[in-house]
Amino acid sequence: MSWLEQAPSNARVREAVGPQSSEAMFLVLRRMRTPFIVLITIFSISVLGLTLIPGTSEDGPWRMGFFDAFYFMSYTATTIGYGEIPQPFNDAQRMWVTLSIYLTVVGWAYAIGSLLSLLQARPFKQAIAAQRFRRAVTRMREPFWLMAGHGQTGELLGTWLDELGRRFVVVDHREEAVDDLDLGSYGSDVPAIVADARNPQMLVQAGLKHPSCAGVLALTDDDEANLAITMAATVLRPDLPVIARSSSSAITARMRAFGNPTVIDPFDRFGDHFTVALRAPASEQLSNWLTRAPGAPLPEAHATVEPGLWIIYGYGRFGREMTRDLRRQELEVMVIDAGTGLTDDPEGADDVIVGDGTSRDILERAGIGRAVGFVAGTDNDITNLSLVAAARKSNPTMYVVARQNQPSNTELFEAMRIDLLLVPTTVVAQEALAHIGAPMLWHFLESTAHLGQAWASALLDRLLERCGFGSPELWEVAVNATEAPAVERRMAHHHVLLGDLLRDPLDRDTTLDVVCLMVDSYLGTTLAPPDDHRLHAGDRLLLAGRPAARRSMESTLLVDASAAYCLSDEPAASSWVWRALTREKD
Repeated sequence: MSWLEQAPSNARVREAVGPQSSEAMFLVLRRMRTPFIVLITIFSISVLGLTLIPGTSEDGPWRMGFFDAFYFMSYTATTIGYGEIPQPFNDAQRMWVTLSIYLTVVGWAYAIGSLLSLLQARPFKQAIAAQRFRRAVTRMREPFWLMAGHGQTGELLGTWLDELGRRFVVVDHREEAVDDLDLGSYGSDVPAIVADARNPQMLVQAGLKHPSCAGVLALTDDDEANLAITMAATVLRPDLPVIARSSSSAITARMRAFGNPTVIDPFDRFGDHFTVALRAPASEQLSNWLTRAPGAPLPEAHATVEPGLWIIYGYGRFGREMTRDLRRQELEVMVIDAGTGLTDDPEGADDVIVGDGTSRDILERAGIGRAVGFVAGTDNDITNLSLVAAARKSNPTMYVVARQNQPSNTELFEAMRIDLLLVPTTVVAQEALAHIGAPMLWHFLESTAHLGQAWASALLDRLLERCGFGSPELWEVAVNATEAPAVERRMAHHHVLLGDLLRDPLDRDTTLDVVCLMVDSYLGTTLAPPDDHRLHAGDRLLLAGRPAARRSMESTLLVDASAAYCLSDEPAASSWVWRALTREKD
């Protein structure tokens, strides 16, 4: 299954929540009703006057007919001025025409002014934008993701999705968030709507029920809003995958009460990465690399940390998560907090020193001299940077973990040489990208977390040898009649080994730049299977490799001649006549 699917580009839109009666046409008719009535009245009175006022001619008195009066006023009122009249006007007719001209000018000025005012009005722009947006979404024919919330996480994930050729629709209640789309360097326009994503009607208008909708991303910074979006999506489209952000265990539990959404808690996920990094740095390095966008450089492996005292400043949501994770590893933990976080979890606030973490006296009371690690975990970047600087003055050899809240401060944190950095927006975006691009990757990472340093290092070496130092492209293949028909037909009469499937269809002695990360079959799950692993019909493979190698492998999956060459070193019949003559028997 590919994760390089595209959808058509569309215009950006701003729309306020409102009834369908605010469509552009209804708004024009309602707002321009009075100007139209004024124009019609002036025109009608002018035509009527011309028919009633008698004229003079060489043949005697005459009256202008209704059609002639209508024709005359039409080219006069529209300033065309043909000058074509049946007879010369007398003074009375000229006076009436003069009055009619001035009245018509006033009427047109009123109507044009009202029209310009309408065109500049916010409701009219919203109505026009809403029509264009709904029309654009309706015309989509290729998969797209419905993204609710285009903050820092949505912007980062949107950039990665755009690089991968995925399309998405944005719903956000903030105008500035939608305006940022205009400044983004996306390869194509992104449909966007300013609306409250908690309103199910807005989700439907944004394509929730569209057959091309591939899933829903609830990425707002409001847990309650993400819960409402998850609930609406799972109720209205239970068949769609839902990926939601949550920073509350209670909200997470309520989300999972609706269907089976993927809930990403950045603090919980970072805690998992952190504990893996303590036990096996290569495992965390592998996980971090595979969840990045293709082509991203290999991150540096974190240093091994000896058991000892850890000092955590900040007993908020992140601080509590880190405290629990460290204590599960049976490590000594001392918490420093200003006092604000203790009221949320008074029972868990054991070994807490209340005070300023930048104070030397407080740090010495916490045991900074013998500490092996320090965590700066407040929701303020300046505070965290100050804490890191103060702690390193007291103990320069400590392993430092810090929380970065604003992506704009990246250069400051990089200059401080933080050993392990939490950027919640990046954690959520990476986890969401892993689910979107290759759903099997999530299962793979969870299964490999406990396999240790040696196993992860060996797999990293294989990936680097085959794929280079840029993060590989990930994709899934199901060995079935749809995605691998040539291989499935071959399996009916022969054993198929994984190593043969990875051969180059142009030269079977050459191995493609592809590594199989996992095989999921009815026999169970095999992680990083060897080349002699036997494949069966129905197996699902998680593969990592270069894009060119992926294209070459597709030939083996789909073309009988290529499959026969790679899997048996024998040329296969490529025409149906020759296949009928050389059909193999069971």
